[in-house]
Amino acid sequence: MTVKEAIAARRSIRKYRERDTPIPQEHLDLLLEAAMRAPSACDTRPWSLIVVQSREKLDALADAHPHGKMVRDCPAAIVIAALPQVQSGLSDGFFPQDCAAAAQNILLQAAELGLGTCWCGVYPKEETMKNIRETLGGALAPGAIPFNLIAIGHPAEDFGSRGSYDKKRALYL
Repeated sequence: MTVKEAIAARRSIRKYRERDTPIPQEHLDLLLEAAMRAPSACDTRPWSLIVVQSREKLDALADAHPHGKMVRDCPAAIVIAALPQVQSGLSDGFFPQDCAAAAQNILLQAAELGLGTCWCGVYPKEETMKNIRETLGGALAPGAIPFNLIAIGHPAEDFGSRGSYDKKRALYL
């Protein structure tokens, strides 16, 4: 699959099958590698990646996120935790863009692997951040901010490619 094909294939999947069939470790490794190869301000890589496979934790995350119910039906999720404290000077404050780039890399790598994903935003919603922080407990580093929750699984729905290119939204100067 080309990058263009992965971009076209990537969709937010909210229905999964085989919730008890684990994602192969080599696929999880590829997802994490993709995230860690994302660009970041001054190469600070202000993220921590938490892979959740425990059914108990997945169900708790589904309850903790107001729009994350699909996590109850997938075999894995990744929480990207932002580490703003590692950025200063020129990189200070760019953690949202950097974590978003890492998340997008996960989504595209998953599409290439035939996995479905759904990005559930956490940051900057205070109540959701609090709920996810409490659910993850000691897994979050001190000062870490739960940025998002990405459901990962075997899709039970197929929307096909989405044609959303709109030339009118591009401005050439």
